Amino acid sequence: MRVTVSRKAHFNAAHRLYRKDWSMEKNYAVFGKCNNPNFHGHNYEIIASVTGEIDKETGFVIDLKILSDLIKEHIEEAFDHKNLNEDVAEFKDLNPTAENICVVIWRKLRPFIASDKDLEITLYETPRNFVTYKGN
Repeated sequence: MRVTVSRKAHFNAAHRLYRKDWSMEKNYAVFGKCNNPNFHGHNYEIIASVTGEIDKETGFVIDLKILSDLIKEHIEEAFDHKNLNEDVAEFKDLNPTAENICVVIWRKLRPFIASDKDLEITLYETPRNFVTYKGN
């Protein structure tokens, strides 16, 4: 029997959506006010969900304390109160759209989740705009 358990967390970060190889006019046409050269911020919420078999000894799919600690160490400490464009290496040459942030979070957590379990990340950029990534 496969069960999904989830942990919710949050971080606050600034970013700017733009491409260095485009003109200011084209960046504004595509990204609008999200292209503000002085950046803008969001109160991001993430939900990390792990799906797998229930361990017969512990009754867990994954110990939620372990999942919480992984999110804190690898996501919250890396992204919280940061300028994603300037302070986070993964976005040096990657536009920090909600889609790309979600994939980066998944890639940062996936190595720590047992290979027989599935990982899904849902990232809320705003209460109404969110992205989900389950891996390739």
